[in-house]
Amino acid sequence: MADPSSYRPRPGEIPDSPGVYRFRDDHRRVIYVGKAKSLRQRLSSYFQDISGLHPRTATMVTTAASVEWTMVSTEVEALQLEYSWIKEFDPRFNVKYRDDKSYPSLAVTMNEEFPRAQVMRGPKRKGVRYFGPYGHAWAIRETVDLLLRVFPIRTCSAGVFKRATAVGRPCLLGYIDKCSAPCTGRVTAEEHRELAEDFCDFMAGRTGTYLRRLEERMREAAEELEYERAGRLRDDIEALKRAMEKNAVVLADATDADLIALAEDELEAAVQIFHVRGGRVRGQRGWVTDKVEQVTTADLVESALQQLYGEERGDSVPKEVLVPALPEPAEPVAEWLTEHRGARVSLRVPQRGDKKDLMATVQRNAEQALVLHKTKRASDLTTRSRALEEIAEALALDSAPLRIECFDISHLQGDDVVASMVVFEDGLARKSEYRRFQIKSFAGQDDVRAMHEVISRRFRRYLRERERTGEWAVEERDPDQERGPDDDGIEITPSPRDEDGRPKRFAYPPQLVVVDGGQPQVAAARRALDELGIDDVAVCGLAKRLEEVWLPGEDDPVILPRTSEGLYLLQRARDEAHRFAIRYQRGKRSQSIRRGPLDAVPGLGETRTKALLKHFGSVKRLRAATIEEICEVPGVGRRTAETVAAVLAQDSRPAPTVNTATGEIIED
Repeated sequence: MADPSSYRPRPGEIPDSPGVYRFRDDHRRVIYVGKAKSLRQRLSSYFQDISGLHPRTATMVTTAASVEWTMVSTEVEALQLEYSWIKEFDPRFNVKYRDDKSYPSLAVTMNEEFPRAQVMRGPKRKGVRYFGPYGHAWAIRETVDLLLRVFPIRTCSAGVFKRATAVGRPCLLGYIDKCSAPCTGRVTAEEHRELAEDFCDFMAGRTGTYLRRLEERMREAAEELEYERAGRLRDDIEALKRAMEKNAVVLADATDADLIALAEDELEAAVQIFHVRGGRVRGQRGWVTDKVEQVTTADLVESALQQLYGEERGDSVPKEVLVPALPEPAEPVAEWLTEHRGARVSLRVPQRGDKKDLMATVQRNAEQALVLHKTKRASDLTTRSRALEEIAEALALDSAPLRIECFDISHLQGDDVVASMVVFEDGLARKSEYRRFQIKSFAGQDDVRAMHEVISRRFRRYLRERERTGEWAVEERDPDQERGPDDDGIEITPSPRDEDGRPKRFAYPPQLVVVDGGQPQVAAARRALDELGIDDVAVCGLAKRLEEVWLPGEDDPVILPRTSEGLYLLQRARDEAHRFAIRYQRGKRSQSIRRGPLDAVPGLGETRTKALLKHFGSVKRLRAATIEEICEVPGVGRRTAETVAAVLAQDSRPAPTVNTATGEIIED
């Protein structure tokens, strides 16, 4: 625990201007990001008597080892920079909103030649129009099913679309007039895009104009005695009205607004958002956060606005945002929202009328969400705490293993040998920390040797990270540390620069390593740690046959009761590691099965391989082509063409002739 006075800036060093500041721990990791109208006043408040600080703020300043700041011109720039740094560094002491589930949205892929309506979750993609989010995916499908009668746009996957295009026959939706069948040329790409744009306009709330247009066309058809067409238009109007009825009118003035409400206690806060478009509730979502810092309702509102609109642009930001309390000050936030929308955004607290009544409804939803969350979490926390305590007691650990890493080996009869590492923190899986390994030091089936290699590589990386942060220096450098960051064959995303405080790959050691296996695997893992001089990490193994827990150097296993929460947690970690390893191994096997002759061409990547096959149609025609003809493919130079021709010539050995009646190979 650090003394804040040890890194307190000298008087006069902190500027009296707007800016953003970062607290770092002794590993140079950013643990808190904040903004201030006056950096001098805000930072000075952190260095007062610790007894006068909020407990969470006191924990933060004693965990930190340094503070730095960046001056900006305006408070809007400070808001933007604060949001960028929170997304980049993921500080542990900042408020983090987490969705209680991944809410689905109705998405129309306007970035494709033939736009498709579908249910989408996760991050938003460029060129795709989103509507929602909805509480349930079935609600989206019901709405789309009603609208397809009027807007028969494509809803099929890329595979179904390509297959229908190849055979020249539409799918069932095309036959029942719920798809305009652009796959068979029934409508052109331009006509289908117009249908998709009308669909998007209707979903965006511009319903009145379209309904009036249909009613006018229905009357014209009736006057011209085209009763069948008038009947179809009448049915279309009814279908649209039924779709509109699914979203209740809550604001009579056809307002586009987002209403945000909060329910909070000393430890947590629940956020509920209603998305109102055209006066109707088009979507709803809820978030829960731990209040790991001392924050007011206005601070929580500001954080919620950053989470909601930080990645949004254009119409995704509504004209009006209604909140329970305005941030202090409110003008920079309103200006920031206006920049994201490209037009003026009103940020205010509703005082009377329908909007205040609707805000009360959103508030009740937030209060109910907080009650449900606390009920679930109380049970979960009790169970997880008991599980960790049981593991610590059974394995004679000094403290509960708050971070557990589990390793498993997977292969197919000695081929494509891989390993997995899964991480459980506080009894919960942390999937962002999962890692995959390729076994490279040997070939064949040897789970014990593979386990030794994986544990060695994982903790060699940990020692390397500790050396980089300057926590302590390694006197004798392992030769393997001289290799590049990808030489270990670990499937991970590129690592950010460590000195900037971004999350690093193997910077955090576990308190417990669990291996899938018995005595041999446990002994291999312990030997790997001993060779690296690591003696503060416990090791155990979980054998599948009798669910026995093995410890290094012990002849008898530790038997946990079948009803033990600790055993259940170890089983979950082991099964998750097994699943993760199997998935990786199957992916590698399927890649090897799909390998073709062009995969053996050095320097020929996926893009140029596809270009060659698209140009010639098949490997057979490519093999028969001359070097000059291969050079005609865009992106393929003469040297590459010569390499392709040489490799395919070596692979052109004739297949043996087979007698189809007997199955015998006919030798020359």
